[in-house]
Amino acid sequence: MPITAPHAPAWTIRRVERLGPRQIEELAALLVAVVHGGASVGFMAPLGLEKARRFWQGVDAAVRRGERALLLAELRDEDANAPGRVVGTVQLLLEQPENQPHRADLAKMQVAPEMQRQGLGAALMQAAEDTARACGKTVLVLDTVTGSAGDRLYTRMGWQRVGEVPHYALWPDGRPCPTTYFHKQLT
Repeated sequence: MPITAPHAPAWTIRRVERLGPRQIEELAALLVAVVHGGASVGFMAPLGLEKARRFWQGVDAAVRRGERALLLAELRDEDANAPGRVVGTVQLLLEQPENQPHRADLAKMQVAPEMQRQGLGAALMQAAEDTARACGKTVLVLDTVTGSAGDRLYTRMGWQRVGEVPHYALWPDGRPCPTTYFHKQLT
């Protein structure tokens, strides 16, 4: 079910079963923007569009195989029939070991820099939790940079902090950063 923000600019969040060429281009541009903005989402700067496209093509293949759920936040165009521009995304990694069929990993949440601090991250998280429930998942886990905006968001949304690993990942510029693990039990 699409989720719409209660204020302008209006966005819609929806689960997609496959990505089209336009969406891959927009997601690649989003990934480049967040990495160049300093987000630690698994890529180093400078990140080129071709590498970002290949990443999203791989995600598309995993979504088509049913291994991942992919949610897109799209900024609605004034023309209601026109597709919206992708301004955020989050994934659920559904494929887990056979002794963990009830669990999913939340991964690669990204919000366009111009859309940050407007409630879109919280809306994406709520949509991911709702999607996980619909997929029969009762335990979610994620990791994020300690002290980041994501860290604060997850705490506000009731996620439980598990612990911190110093020097776990790198910032896009190569400096080490600590990572905090969270979990949430869904009802």
